Amino acid sequence: MTETRYYTVAEHLLGVKADDIFLPLMQNYEPFRHDISGKTDVERPPLLFTLTVTEGRITDYIEEYSQEDEGQDTICGHTAGNDPVFEFRWDGKTAGWLVCTPDYRQGTLHLSGHDTKAALDNSLMILFAMASSCTGTALFHAAAVSLDGRGYMFLGKSGTGKSTHASLWLKNIPGSGLMNDDNPAVRVKPDGTAVVYGTPWSGKTPCYRNVSAPLGGIVLLSQAPYNSITRLKGIGAYAAVVPSISGKRWDSRIADGLHDTENALATSIPVWHLDCLPDAEAARLCKETITV
Repeated sequence: MTETRYYTVAEHLLGVKADDIFLPLMQNYEPFRHDISGKTDVERPPLLFTLTVTEGRITDYIEEYSQEDEGQDTICGHTAGNDPVFEFRWDGKTAGWLVCTPDYRQGTLHLSGHDTKAALDNSLMILFAMASSCTGTALFHAAAVSLDGRGYMFLGKSGTGKSTHASLWLKNIPGSGLMNDDNPAVRVKPDGTAVVYGTPWSGKTPCYRNVSAPLGGIVLLSQAPYNSITRLKGIGAYAAVVPSISGKRWDSRIADGLHDTENALATSIPVWHLDCLPDAEAARLCKETITV
């Protein structure tokens, strides 16, 4: 039986239409479940997108770009009708094909039966990142912690130690809590306030918390044989933020929307660069500097 469920992530409403054999794979989305029954359009958030999940194959598309990350290949392209296509492969096997409308408000995931859960999560992440790109929202590759009512994000290349640094906060900074360990979202509100949110996507650490906090700071991490932190401003702050944000940069509409968000964050939120060891002193130095 087919069912449509709704979820709210970063105050955006998402719809997923799938057979009940796929819905048990979505336990990480349950904290974000949103009941719209009996609510008018005014009473619920606007629908950002709907994903329809089905089985089948899509092979006729034009490849534009491919990206490899830890055994996962994502191939981006478009159909003859110019609808965006994303093919997901793990260990050389295709898990599914996501076909979207050009505005990313509708998507259909065609599953092959291989790595179904991963294909489902990746499809929802891509739709969220693309459809929200012109709404002041950005999906980050980062770890996020909370302390005293504010959220702080740690950025860096894969393997830099984002999760390690976040865990050092949890162990050594009383009152700190993990918001998300891999893909938090940030939304810049019309009044300029930036808020960081937990999401259903958290990498290897199962942290699926429907929480939010005003964004208090962004920290770019680099491994070093010492601990030192400096404030970044202007183009330095902008350049630190951009690589950690998901988006289809060769699509001018999406790129322009993300640029507005990136610029707002770089000019209104303190951005820092932390050269650090993976030790408690690095966490304490970071906390004492960025939470002042």
